[in-house]
Amino acid sequence: MLCLPPRFAAIILAFASVFVQQRTWRHARLLLLGALLAPGQRTVSSILRIIGLRRERHFVNYHRVLNRAIWRSRHAARLLLDLLINRFVSTDPIVLGVDDTIERRRGKRISAKGIYRDPVRSSKSFFVKTSGLRWLSLMVLAPVPWAQRVWGLPFLTVLAPSERFCRTHNQRHKKLTDWTRQVALQARRWLPKRLVVLVGDSSFAALDLLAALMRQGLICITRLRLDAALYKPAAPREPGAKGRPRKKGARLPTLIQRLQDPSTEWQSISVSGWYGNTERRLQICSDRAVWYHAGLPVLPIRWVLLRDPNGAFAPQALLCTDPAHDAHDIIGWFVRRWALEVTFRETRDHLGIETQRQWSDQAIARTTPCLLALFSIVTLLGTRLTHRARLAVSTAAWYHKQRPTFADTLAAVRREIWAAQGFSMSRSRVDSKKPSKALREGMTYALCNAA
Repeated sequence: MLCLPPRFAAIILAFASVFVQQRTWRHARLLLLGALLAPGQRTVSSILRIIGLRRERHFVNYHRVLNRAIWRSRHAARLLLDLLINRFVSTDPIVLGVDDTIERRRGKRISAKGIYRDPVRSSKSFFVKTSGLRWLSLMVLAPVPWAQRVWGLPFLTVLAPSERFCRTHNQRHKKLTDWTRQVALQARRWLPKRLVVLVGDSSFAALDLLAALMRQGLICITRLRLDAALYKPAAPREPGAKGRPRKKGARLPTLIQRLQDPSTEWQSISVSGWYGNTERRLQICSDRAVWYHAGLPVLPIRWVLLRDPNGAFAPQALLCTDPAHDAHDIIGWFVRRWALEVTFRETRDHLGIETQRQWSDQAIARTTPCLLALFSIVTLLGTRLTHRARLAVSTAAWYHKQRPTFADTLAAVRREIWAAQGFSMSRSRVDSKKPSKALREGMTYALCNAA
């Protein structure tokens, strides 16, 4: 049976308070270590094989951790958020990213699934539908020192069931913006005294959502439609004036009109951390305005219009619900959002999302959030490794890579776990012990079933 490496004890044992029963925590700890080591599918059976428990007669107890046992997932999310902030975010603001992803799943027993647009296979001119589960994930967007770039570190993930599921179970269907408001306000309650910036794409550019989050002290940055109705702020109300106070002033030109206007003043800037961690020259213009639509709240914003002088990409616009912030800060925070897509890709490639085979509703609602949180736990464990091991980069004569990636961090964590079991490649280590027969079988399983 696997033992816990001493370097990782402080991080992993921090989650012991999540579980009501000590026996459940012992099983969950082994599942966590096995999920770090298992190649390919992240099923409970695969994890039991790699940790040397393939002859465990009471294997059903490990399945019950996901489908029956009582443990507090929200408390685990808060503990993970505290660990991430203490390690990677030393000063304000705390930049959080929100995005949804589709887990492709089929089967009659997966009741919460729906038919959605596949964002990976679809394009502007080609629409692809897929059957699966929609997850909304909230991540800390922070620079990781040894990677020298921003990573998206998930800590809170919720399932957004389909409308058909809610109708079948007599539940009120929540739109994606409703789930976003719920998880964002939960993070706000966990960080009452910190400055929090929430970054999202155009799916979250909804007036009612942004107004609700702004009232709770969250600064939101999203994309903005180029044809959005923008107005001047309402003039101050004169003393003794009758009637309802004005909500907006005169109509402003749309951002499309500003793009076509030759008199628009553009400012040239250089933005670092662009997609691919490169630096790009842009032209921007920015101003304050009021975004308004009949029947919806009035939202004061600062809009930022971007265009590439070389025409490499189409012009786009951003909005910030705090007009006092500078356009450079808004762009710098927004470009961190691209780390969300990288995290979703890495968890699919290296942590087995879409390979689990749970069928019960309870296990489905727990497994994917745990695998996404495993990305953050691996990053935290990487901080406990030695400087030399943490910066190890997997290269070859035909593959040049300068900075460590998540795959390198996961490999270093795995080496540390195997070393704690007595498996070492160093010839100078004389105090290494011989692994047990069960662990040798687990190592053989990892090598022979790596795909």
